[in-house]
Amino acid sequence: MSFEFKKKLPIPKEIKELYPVSPSLADKKRERDQEIRDVFTGKSDKFLVIIGPCSADNEESVCEYIERLVKVQEKIQDKVIVVPRIYTNKPRTTGEGYKGMLHQPDPEKAPDLLQGIIAIRKMHMHALETYGMPIADEMLYPENFWYLSDILSYVAIGARSVEDQQHRLVTSGFDVPAGMKNPTSGDFSVMLNSVVAAQISQNFIYRGWDVNTSGNPYAHTILRGSTNKYGRSRPNYHYEDLMKLYDMYGERNLKNPATIVDANHANSDKQFKEQIRIVNEVLHSRSLSNDIRSLVKGVMIESYLVEGSQKIGCHPHIYGQSITDPCLGWEDSEKLLYEIAEKC
Repeated sequence: MSFEFKKKLPIPKEIKELYPVSPSLADKKRERDQEIRDVFTGKSDKFLVIIGPCSADNEESVCEYIERLVKVQEKIQDKVIVVPRIYTNKPRTTGEGYKGMLHQPDPEKAPDLLQGIIAIRKMHMHALETYGMPIADEMLYPENFWYLSDILSYVAIGARSVEDQQHRLVTSGFDVPAGMKNPTSGDFSVMLNSVVAAQISQNFIYRGWDVNTSGNPYAHTILRGSTNKYGRSRPNYHYEDLMKLYDMYGERNLKNPATIVDANHANSDKQFKEQIRIVNEVLHSRSLSNDIRSLVKGVMIESYLVEGSQKIGCHPHIYGQSITDPCLGWEDSEKLLYEIAEKC
């Protein structure tokens, strides 16, 4: 056998008992969850902005970033719900490179999954308890969702994961909104099929159990652009793309039709400054069409304290700068949040 079984990891219940969520924190999360659900059901016309670093690599800088977000959120709360991205699981196309804090609590040291599980739970709890904002993360491994199931208010399923059956079925058991990204091919039908699978009840094997789920009515799409057969990025945030998605939703019997536009990745061709223009174009499209306005519930932005990116282990290390994809810096991000509140 080519597997090396290194150590048996604690099950989620054991980790939750070691690092429990207090009753007051659970109440705070329920309030945040309901605010976000109301956006997807149409009860609220607030606009979602899921914003934060490409990867949450350092608790101190991540929490400083969220502290700044809180101050902006207080000023725009009548129009916008800000959801910090605290992404601790990073998909890698080839499986090489930094896969997030879950794998490497210290990016410059060897992987340690046990300490990673503990580190991400403690960071998420710290952020929720201290700043009271809803939290988003990506589900890279379906088996790991339960380590954070009592903390997260929003979950994204990545472009490389969205065609995987286990990701789709596990998402059907969430009670929080889950965004299903279009696959790297850009196929809207594949993306919508993942929403169908996530919205209906399912039966499958999960963590050694025979489980049933009731379906997740808050599962929705995320448009992140695509890559063609020549490896070139193709955007899918334009007016025509949004109308096409609206029409395709209408052909299916899905609950709460909705999409989030990811302004980075293939939509920006990873030209991080383009996120500003892309977000403004999406807001303009919403102003031109009530159908698009009802469909597009928010945007996703990659942003950190310092713009750009750096290599892991570089010296000097720049505090608050991404070690994965380049991000907007704080000054541009703050200005963009206020622009969104004016135009959404």
